[in-house]
Amino acid sequence: MFDLTSLIQTTGYIGTVLIVFAESGLFFGFFLPGDSLLFTAGILASQHFFDIRILIPLLFLSAVAGDSVGYSFGYRVGPRLFQRPNSKLFKKEHLVKASAFFEKYGKKTIVLARFLPVIRTFAPIVAGIGNMEYKTFLTYNIIGGFLWAVLIPITGFFLGKTVPNVDKYLLPIIILIIVLSILPQAIHIFK
Repeated sequence: MFDLTSLIQTTGYIGTVLIVFAESGLFFGFFLPGDSLLFTAGILASQHFFDIRILIPLLFLSAVAGDSVGYSFGYRVGPRLFQRPNSKLFKKEHLVKASAFFEKYGKKTIVLARFLPVIRTFAPIVAGIGNMEYKTFLTYNIIGGFLWAVLIPITGFFLGKTVPNVDKYLLPIIILIIVLSILPQAIHIFK
């Protein structure tokens, strides 16, 4: 297990913003520590490592931009993948299903996916592949980006300001955040 606090302190604003951007919509970003990173960055801001007034807008913009890049990739590249003959992974019927899904549940999916690791990375890509209208996507991307990239670090910030020596409890808090973020997926799989 790596030390998330050291990673954030080493990479600073730029590294934190790039991790949020990559996890929000780049294929390789699915393994990055989104929720725990945002929370830890908020705690570090409470300890004056970051200025919360700079950190929050940067995180929000990188989350929204990351999702938009993921959408754009899915919109531009995705349909071409399905023009090839059907294979095990790429089938034309999957494109039709994705399109129907985002027509019916796309708005909720874009907002709620922010709080689900792995799904958060792929939802904007699939929204692009499913041809969700970009204006609608962007509206809900902004809402989800605000709820995720603003409220989680602010929660960490206020917890860091109100709980003495909160950094001593950081590992259990991060484990709790990971468990809570994985729990809905685990329940769904169990059902």
